[in-house]
Amino acid sequence: QVQLVESGGGSVQAGGSLRLSCAASGYTYSSSRMGWFRQAPGKEREGVAAIDSDGSTDYADSVKGRFTISKDNANNTLYLKMNSLKPEDTAMYYCAADPFRMGWVFDWYNYNYWGQGTQVTVSS
Repeated sequence: QVQLVESGGGSVQAGGSLRLSCAASGYTYSSSRMGWFRQAPGKEREGVAAIDSDGSTDYADSVKGRFTISKDNANNTLYLKMNSLKPEDTAMYYCAADPFRMGWVFDWYNYNYWGQGTQVTVSS
């Protein structure tokens, strides 16, 4: 059974940093595309960052230069380092796995497996 578990969320002031982690069991990251998505109340889920099996990365324009996605294949852990956080980054953050690596990286329906989410709250 595949299980993705996020951690590292919390409350920070604007300008602060957080690092999210996503640990997997029953699943191997090395051959998959992995993504971080977020959803704020009343808003649609949106892709934040993605990393493919070859290590190539993609970022939403809103987080470029501030967020960094990375993965540790040996430990099946995905990370999202978030710097210079803004109040508009406040959302529930989810990690997701796409074993088939098809379609646009930020189409959430391409991802088969999801974590339960970790809340990030940024105050001004």
